[in-house]
Amino acid sequence: MKVYLLLAAIAMALTIILTPAVRWTCLRFNILPPLRGRDLQKKPIPRLGGVAMTLALIITMLLASRIPYMAPLFTGTIPWAVMAGAGAMCALGVIDDIIELDWMAKLGGQVLIAGGMAFGGVQLASFPIFGLTLGSSRLWLFVSVFFIVGIMNAVNFIDGLDGLASGMIAIGAGSFFVYSYIITRLMGAASYATTASLIVIALLGVCTGFLWFNFHPSSIMMGGGAETMGLVLGAAGIIVTGKIDPTLLGRQQMIVSALPLILPLSVIFMPVLDLVVTSIRRMRRGKSPFVADRSHFHDRLLVAGHSHRGVVAILWMWTAIVCVPAVGLLVFDWWVVALVALIAASVGVAITTREFPKEERSQEEPAA
Repeated sequence: MKVYLLLAAIAMALTIILTPAVRWTCLRFNILPPLRGRDLQKKPIPRLGGVAMTLALIITMLLASRIPYMAPLFTGTIPWAVMAGAGAMCALGVIDDIIELDWMAKLGGQVLIAGGMAFGGVQLASFPIFGLTLGSSRLWLFVSVFFIVGIMNAVNFIDGLDGLASGMIAIGAGSFFVYSYIITRLMGAASYATTASLIVIALLGVCTGFLWFNFHPSSIMMGGGAETMGLVLGAAGIIVTGKIDPTLLGRQQMIVSALPLILPLSVIFMPVLDLVVTSIRRMRRGKSPFVADRSHFHDRLLVAGHSHRGVVAILWMWTAIVCVPAVGLLVFDWWVVALVALIAASVGVAITTREFPKEERSQEEPAA
């Protein structure tokens, strides 16, 4: 555990050091993309914070490869595939932020990157359920790519407010680390060093460090970072799945075995819900679901007159309400978790209702 905490601190420190350097570079060379119709800030600010986050993540993992406790993880291809995928996804995100790629070109790039990671070992090979292990097939390759691409786009969808995406990913990464660490102990592993735990603890440190600059009012945006962080989180879920012996999990083996895939989805519950609802609203207006505008949940709440930080805090709260109980299934019976989750959700509904009344001042959000 001490090694993991050290690596989280290193990732956070690197992000805090690198982010001002990236911001200075953007200002020095005038890398300030013009304001878009959907942007909330009043004047252009640097958007390439994802570069600092990705560099911090990769450097942290490279340093981990030099630590004897973690070094055995790097004898395989998976950590290297994750680092390569993160770097490629960040580059694609930066290009998109600067010149705004056509959605088909962007999606094609995402599929290629996820596919490259899958061929590098980041793919579902088996899935334990009802005491049986469903073996590998070509289908798992396509499922893995679809899973990663879906999660990275869901995270990118919600990256519209200062600190929102980085805070949600930090909450999810912390929960995922607890899950990964506990499941490793339950499996009776000789070493608690796992690739998934390493990835998410580094992700937690990176997102926490970036919040120093990204919480409202932000001095730099997460350009090239949201999709990258989503890619890394999705990869962690895939890496854990298939390394679980369901016979050691007792009565809840089906639920707990599926948690590596459920956790990334629970982390992005709000982005996925936002993605579905927003896409439907866009298509009903005759637009492509991939054309960006200001019809997201957070945009509509801001239009209704709510504060920037208030909207972020509420969405963080709901991320925790959905994510934390999922980890609780490892320790407690499902009915205990369900009861606590129900109470937490009731409190969340009460807070949300009080802070965000149903009435909106505008019935139609502004389009780009």
